[in-house]
Amino acid sequence: MTDLFEINDLSVGYGSRLALEHVTLSVAHGAQVAVVGPNGAGKSTLFRAMVGLLPIRGGEILIHGQALPAGGNVIAYIPQREEVDWRFPVTVFDVVSMGRHGWRRRLRPLSRSDRQVVLDSLERMGIAGLSQRPIGQLSGGQQQRVFLARALAQEPHILLLDEPFTGVDVATREMTLDLLGGLRSLSVTVLISTHDLDLAASRFDEVVLLNRRLISAGLPSEVFTADHLREAFGGQMVVIEGKSIVVDQCCGGHEDLAPGPERRDS
Repeated sequence: MTDLFEINDLSVGYGSRLALEHVTLSVAHGAQVAVVGPNGAGKSTLFRAMVGLLPIRGGEILIHGQALPAGGNVIAYIPQREEVDWRFPVTVFDVVSMGRHGWRRRLRPLSRSDRQVVLDSLERMGIAGLSQRPIGQLSGGQQQRVFLARALAQEPHILLLDEPFTGVDVATREMTLDLLGGLRSLSVTVLISTHDLDLAASRFDEVVLLNRRLISAGLPSEVFTADHLREAFGGQMVVIEGKSIVVDQCCGGHEDLAPGPERRDS
C-alpha cells in the first residue's frame, strides 16, 4: 500500500514551547493506528496540526503527496468531549449536517443527496430517533455517536479521534470499535489517541508512541518493548495485555506479579 500521509521533521508548539519536536512518520492507506503516550506527549497537538488548528513550526505534513491543506473533506476530526461547548443550541441533525459543508457551495441548503447521507450516518450510529434533540441534552455516549455520525457524513479519507473512549459507556466503545473495523472496507485511514495501551495493543494494526518526539512506530509487539516504554513512561505504571507493568526510569520494566485492578498510564 502507498503512503496516504507523511509527516516529515514536524515541530509544533504553543507560544514559545514546542509540544512536538522533529517527528517523522508515514501511515499507509487504510491503516488503523493508535497514537499513545503520557499526558502532554503531543497526541492532541499532532491531530490539531493535521487539521490546521495549530501552526507548524517546522517540517511538513503531506496528504496524498500535497502539503496541507489538501482538500476540505480529506480529514475528519473528532475532538475530545471537553473541547466542545455542549450548551450551544443546535440539534443532532444540525451537527451531523456539518459533515456535508465541504461538499456544497457556501450558504447553499442541503441537497437531497446530502440529506440522505446525513440520515444514513445517523442510522448507522443508532441515533436516528434523536435527530431533533438538542445536543446538550444527550448522554456522553450519545454525544460521541453524534460526532462519529458527523465524521461519517463527511466521507473522509482520514479519520482522527482524540480520546474517543473517555466518558462513554461500554456499548458506545464497542460500537465505535465495530464502526472503525467496518471502515477497513472503505479504505479509510483511522488514527485514535488513547491512554489505553491494552486497547492499542489488542485492537489496532499499528501503534505510534510519542513523548514530544517519536519514540517508536510499528506493530504493537515492536513498539511496546521495555526500552521504549521506559523512554516514554519512565516512573509510571502501564497496563498491556492485562498485566500491570511498572516502568522504572533506571532499570527497565518489570511485571507487577500481584493481581489488582487495571490502571491506565495517566
